Amino acid sequence: MPRVKRSVHGHKKRREVMEAAKGYYGARSRRYRVAKEQLMHSGAYAYRDRRDRKGQFRRLWITRIGAAARAEDMTYSTFIHGLGAAGIELDRKILADLAVNDPGAFAGLAAAAKEGLQAEAKPKRSRAARSRASA
Repeated sequence: MPRVKRSVHGHKKRREVMEAAKGYYGARSRRYRVAKEQLMHSGAYAYRDRRDRKGQFRRLWITRIGAAARAEDMTYSTFIHGLGAAGIELDRKILADLAVNDPGAFAGLAAAAKEGLQAEAKPKRSRAARSRASA
């Protein structure tokens, strides 16, 4: 079996790692072993934080919706519950955009949510009242 010389591919691999580690602080950008380890950690952080970003946006939207709902004399939870009761299905991204850019439309949604809550809160007859009515 012939001997395989690996210097070209080995140098290429190291060069790619060192180029990817440009901008890191200290030995992380200068020493191959440390740079390679930092790149592995950086990749793990990037993977994790791409998913975490979605949760951060959801928290931001909820904060914006809650602030706009309080301006309409509602809490966030009663607003969302009222929208569900009224049969309005809008996601939090759209609601937050309306809260920031179109307060009039958001006020209309808040009114619809209040109506949905009132319609849901109609008094229900007790079991005794129903049995008396059927007898």
